[in-house]
Amino acid sequence: METWLLQNGIFLALGLAALSVLVAIAIGLKIKNSDAGNARMQEIAQAIQEGAKAYLRRQITTISVIALLLFVVIGFTRSWWSGGGFLIGAFFSLLAGYIGMRVAVLANVRTTQGATKSRHHALQVAFSGGAVTGLLVVGLALLSVGIFYLVAVEQLGNVEAINALVGLALGSSLISVFARLGGGIYTKAADVGADLVGKIEQNLDEDDPRNPATIADNVGDNVGDCAGMAADVFETYAVSLIGAVLIAVITVGNDPAAVVYPFLVGGVSVIGAILGIGFVNVWKGSPSASLVGGVVVSALVSALAFIPISQALFHEAWLAIYFSSLIGLVMTAVVVLITNYYTATGCSPVRKIARASETGHATNIIAGLALGMRATALPVVFIGLSILLSYYFAGLYGVAIAVVSMLSMSGIVISLDAFGPITDNAGGIAVMAELPPEVRRITDELDAVGNTMKAVTKGYAIASAGLAALVLFGSYVQELKAHSSPLVVNQIQFSLENPKIIIGLFIGGLLPFLFTAYSMDAVGHAAGAVVREVRRQIAAKPGILTHTDKPDYAQCVDIVTKAALRQMILPALLPLIVVLAVALIPQLGPLVLGGVLVGTIVTGLFVGISMTSSGGAWDNAKKYIEEGNHGGKGSPAHAAAVTGDTVGDPYKDTSGPAINPMIKVVNVLAILIIPIFAKYWHLF
Repeated sequence: METWLLQNGIFLALGLAALSVLVAIAIGLKIKNSDAGNARMQEIAQAIQEGAKAYLRRQITTISVIALLLFVVIGFTRSWWSGGGFLIGAFFSLLAGYIGMRVAVLANVRTTQGATKSRHHALQVAFSGGAVTGLLVVGLALLSVGIFYLVAVEQLGNVEAINALVGLALGSSLISVFARLGGGIYTKAADVGADLVGKIEQNLDEDDPRNPATIADNVGDNVGDCAGMAADVFETYAVSLIGAVLIAVITVGNDPAAVVYPFLVGGVSVIGAILGIGFVNVWKGSPSASLVGGVVVSALVSALAFIPISQALFHEAWLAIYFSSLIGLVMTAVVVLITNYYTATGCSPVRKIARASETGHATNIIAGLALGMRATALPVVFIGLSILLSYYFAGLYGVAIAVVSMLSMSGIVISLDAFGPITDNAGGIAVMAELPPEVRRITDELDAVGNTMKAVTKGYAIASAGLAALVLFGSYVQELKAHSSPLVVNQIQFSLENPKIIIGLFIGGLLPFLFTAYSMDAVGHAAGAVVREVRRQIAAKPGILTHTDKPDYAQCVDIVTKAALRQMILPALLPLIVVLAVALIPQLGPLVLGGVLVGTIVTGLFVGISMTSSGGAWDNAKKYIEEGNHGGKGSPAHAAAVTGDTVGDPYKDTSGPAINPMIKVVNVLAILIIPIFAKYWHLF
């Protein structure tokens, strides 16, 4: 079996990836052929769909110009294979995002229709919509990395093939930053603008059709949470897989089993994801229990499947490798449980924010900020433990396997994430189509669970980014030594006694703060424009509030589209600018750059977890009050909770999640430029 797996293991993984794509297509066709509701529901869904497609077309055009320029630069400075890898990574990252959006806009109205029948039927449709995205992203990531690697090995040999894969990693990471930022700015500018005028000034319900920003808000759920998240997790999966292969070649040497194993881990986990998705569709418990149960089933199946492939490939050392892979699965469960505790409406942290809302806007904000800071402790403790244990079992390769194992759960985890915006859209369609209140009650319940699941998946992505970035930093050090002359190899020491390392740590630690500042500003500016437009329309057409005039939804859609495309560029390019500036300044160079990588990882991890936890908790505290607690809708506590939610929106859906791919861009770019800058650095 060992010989067969060594020769055919990657092909087996690619076959399972193809199975993932085929199952996703089958589920997608089932959703498409299901009942889409009455004519009014379909009309609203069509408006949301057209807005999302128009935005993504313009975003893809903008990003493609930047990607082509970088392809030329990488081709001339590094190699055309690396440039080709960059284009492939960029293309599939964009494709994953586009697919995520397309599936969501098909599933949203069908979820609304499902809610007219039962809660379980609505959950099935919404989760199935998310499952299409999850399975496609995993399948596309495995297929793109695996096929490109096999072709590159055949043409270039193993070492050069790995170098070309680094280009693919950079392409997927950079495009993911653009997708996360652009979609995040869009969705939160529309959401904040709609809430500030609609809920606070005009006392309108969520998704009231009289609010001119309502369609833009619902479009934003698809381009931000669905398209952005799909591109994000595609990037994280691809980069983690490439990082593991890179570490295998650098540290383990000529052992082909070390290269094949990460692909097989990803491949066999497809089976676990499919069975976990089946569990959610069959189990008729509470929505939260069903979704978490699906994750548990997927993890258990994967844990069992890892045993035979570990035994076959590593013989006496199989237990060490298996335990490393098991750590990744355990970390997924830990992140799910911790984030669920801090962001679920049934747990005390969210209810504490709701209680704080009774005493005003400021106390709501203070409670939410405190929760986010506190929420960093347990994830970081467990990340540290996972690094310690996986390194103990199998060195840096063990850490890489833990990361790949954690990301192998992406099929089921992305299904959870896409479930949230689909149910959110479903609720909006229910209100705008004037369906009975019991339909909205079902969609609201599912939406609250979806908010928690979105926070869980963002925590999952950021935690995995912390582990993956450590692997990439190890790769940076090894690559730097490989391209340095024998005389200076021993001088490459990342010691805290060296002031250059401290300088690098400071620069890297600063980067996530600058990055989030620019993205938060972008949301604030765009939301302000939406607020002014909504106020203008209501003042110019008072009949909007009495249903005698129709709002101009297209104007708000156009405002946030232009703002998102314009303001995503600077923060997205910021990590590139910082890395290249440090590399080009002779007094800084490779040691300072290494410090930048570590500083970005550490600060980014804390900022990302804190922001996503606070934002998810603020959102669900508002929903908890809207259920009738602490005075319910229209009460002073509700007004304070809406303020908290609007502050938390860019936290959880723009700045916080975008830190994940930003960390990877910094690390992957640093690895990519080593051969280009190595001779330049030696001059100084």
